Amino acid sequence: MMPPAIACVDLVRRFGTFTAVDRITLQAHVGSVFGFLGPNGSGKSTTIRMLCGLLAPTSGQAIVDGIDVARDPESVKRRIGYMSQKFSLYEDLTVRENLEFYGGIYGIGRRGRRARIDETLERTDLTDNPDTLVRELSVGVRQRLALGGALLHRPRILFLDEPTSGVDPISRRRFWSLIHELTAEGATILVTTHYMDEAEQCDRIALIRSGKLVADGSPADLKRELMPWPILSIDCANPFEALDIIARTPGVRDAALYGVHIHAVVEDTAVADALRTALEASGHAVYRIEGVAATLEDVFVAAAEGDADA
Repeated sequence: MMPPAIACVDLVRRFGTFTAVDRITLQAHVGSVFGFLGPNGSGKSTTIRMLCGLLAPTSGQAIVDGIDVARDPESVKRRIGYMSQKFSLYEDLTVRENLEFYGGIYGIGRRGRRARIDETLERTDLTDNPDTLVRELSVGVRQRLALGGALLHRPRILFLDEPTSGVDPISRRRFWSLIHELTAEGATILVTTHYMDEAEQCDRIALIRSGKLVADGSPADLKRELMPWPILSIDCANPFEALDIIARTPGVRDAALYGVHIHAVVEDTAVADALRTALEASGHAVYRIEGVAATLEDVFVAAAEGDADA
């Protein structure tokens, strides 16, 4: 069996008395997409910065592409691609000039750099924009350029920190098609995201809360293990006001808005009758209550609020 592309054991990072990452252990296998999910401030970006060699761990071990990050962070930096939450692009340079700059940083010789840039422009669908100033590009195009910069030196491992934040759905879809192309070629990608449809596309997911690992597994595994209770989808009048009534009904473990409906995690589907009675007694018309399969969003909300058994 091949060793994991990314592995960390009991990884810890403290800032003074504050523990941002608390003994995280995980593995990402070669040629896979590993999703890293958690609320804002949960420690995702801090973990990625340690794995990239940008931040020294307080304790624990991180291995990336067979290299101990704490012992040789510079070797790790040369082998990975990193795309941060804020695109590291120069707005007064063109698309090609930005890639030229990255090529120099990565030590790609002038002779091979042009061919590598042309390849990257083609791969990221930027062949129509090479001479456009970055400040004139849309967010979606900037996103592809930032990814192109991270790909230019052909790394085997990519770290993408909320790469599609604020990007339109079509651009997100194109971005994820490229991610799957890269993993099909053997790349390993660790990505953070708040979009549950993106998380569903990951081979494996780690859920983190308050710096601690809550769960780790495939999307299907997490749904089965962290959401063993029935879920009722409730369609009623004034769902925002009805949410509190539903949450206080005996037999309801948790309730959250899900679009215009409410998802209630219940002890038993028989609670549906009590929910209908409670809502109608409070003046809320009930249009439909039905059992539904757990979604990754249900799992994420429960784990983020600490209601799932992990």
